[in-house]
Amino acid sequence: MQLRVNGSLRDVPDNWQKETLLTVLREHLGLVGTKFGCGDGGCGACTVHVDGIVARSCQMRASDAETLDILTIEGLTGASVDLHPVQQAWLDERVAQCGYCQAGQIMQAVALLKENPAPDEQAIVDHMNRNLCRCGTQSRVQKAILRAARELRGQS
Repeated sequence: MQLRVNGSLRDVPDNWQKETLLTVLREHLGLVGTKFGCGDGGCGACTVHVDGIVARSCQMRASDAETLDILTIEGLTGASVDLHPVQQAWLDERVAQCGYCQAGQIMQAVALLKENPAPDEQAIVDHMNRNLCRCGTQSRVQKAILRAARELRGQS
């Protein structure tokens, strides 16, 4: 089996096909930015994009992603050495505390800005409520998303 991850075809042995996409990403492909949180898709720590849509990688079998494009936090910037504007805004607004949920939060935020390039605060709250953060950095998340939205629209 092959998976297209972050723009590259990656070989996955047949005995990994029934594993979750999260397990294959972390344990076989060494892409450890995507985290295991709750294991039931509720927390969002395992968020990736599959064919451009937010997906909980702990809830998807690797074999179900075989013909799809998978984007993880490691592939967010493509070949660029610069951070993605959402990642930079995360740093500028000092969002991360423990950092555990941040990859999932960032992937969720990138999806929001792709869908809605100029979200208001309520749209951000509604979209980001799908990801849990125990550190209580939600107000910083909102500020970071608004900053990234301005940057992506060329209004920095």
